[in-house]
Amino acid sequence: MRAVCTASGPVEDHRAALLALSRQLGEDGCALLVLFVSPAGDRDAIAAAASEIFPGTPTVGCTTAGEIAGTGYVEGEIVAVGFRAGLFEARTCLLTGLRELEAGRVTDAVAAVRSSFGPEAPGWDWTFAFLLVDGLSRREDAVVAALRGALGDVPLFGGSAGDGFDFRRTFVLADEAFREDAAVLALVRSRCPVRVFKFDNLEPSAVKMVVTDADPEARVVREINAEPAAREYARLVGKDPDQLSPFIFAAHPIVVRVGGQHHVRAIQKVEPNGDLTFFSAIDEGLVLTVAQARPIAAHLEAALGELSRGGPPETIVACDCILRRVAVEQVQGMREVSAILAAHNVVGFSTYGEQFHSVHVNQTFTGLAIYPAGEALP
Repeated sequence: MRAVCTASGPVEDHRAALLALSRQLGEDGCALLVLFVSPAGDRDAIAAAASEIFPGTPTVGCTTAGEIAGTGYVEGEIVAVGFRAGLFEARTCLLTGLRELEAGRVTDAVAAVRSSFGPEAPGWDWTFAFLLVDGLSRREDAVVAALRGALGDVPLFGGSAGDGFDFRRTFVLADEAFREDAAVLALVRSRCPVRVFKFDNLEPSAVKMVVTDADPEARVVREINAEPAAREYARLVGKDPDQLSPFIFAAHPIVVRVGGQHHVRAIQKVEPNGDLTFFSAIDEGLVLTVAQARPIAAHLEAALGELSRGGPPETIVACDCILRRVAVEQVQGMREVSAILAAHNVVGFSTYGEQFHSVHVNQTFTGLAIYPAGEALP
């Protein structure tokens, strides 16, 4: 009996995927339903079907920049993940109005959710938090900062909702509806050992730059090294500024050193005026470093293998940056990487950014490894 069941299929046939998941869970039922939904789907119909087939079940989800199903990378699908009742207990917390987010409101809401669990019980030894955020809200940093104090030592992972490469509208699912300018947190208690993790395949180079003009609120950089941003970035990575694209950004990512570690500050797009819009927080005075990528398939195999020391996870729920998917496509590695993901029982989605503990990051593979109940954490 699997602790976590999954089902997927074309987003147009979402009911079939949801019914297949319900059959797998059987009489035990579902403690938490998670839906990763192609932006091509009918959001209202999907929310209604989930409520009908899983009545009263805490449900969270989001639109994607691509999905990860049991066969690896897919597009145009719905991926449904069900955490089996009896092995998991979940509560959800919807945060709306992210543009006017108040840390105190977040703290109070999360405290109310935590207290609703009641006293700790023997065997329920593991807890984690899963966060999904409107990927175009530009408020992920503020949300994770507000959650830091509210969650204490509870490990958090999550991702930013996507819209393919359109960058127009992104949605999170909570309280039976898909919403913009919102985030949803699932707080989960588990009988199964779990491990929250993050990794990337990047190594900082010696090439550095300084942000000399920026709009932090809009995540826009106007100047790098006192030169127009796109032109200077292109010069530093040896590319034609008129040819900048997601493929270039994926192959030549930018990192910043925070707290002794390097974190990616991924470029989303070039604006018509030559400014650079980023996926995460950026500000004047930041010293940025161009990173170099190691072969992504080999690194992914090794990193997922590390999670299997002492016994493999039953399921891995992953938030995988869209720029990693772009990098895989660039080297024609979709089949190889999909096979690796499938072999390690990975499901999830391609994101506009990832959340790990108290930081918002980019170009990472972030997730939750779930091990069989009754086993020690490897």
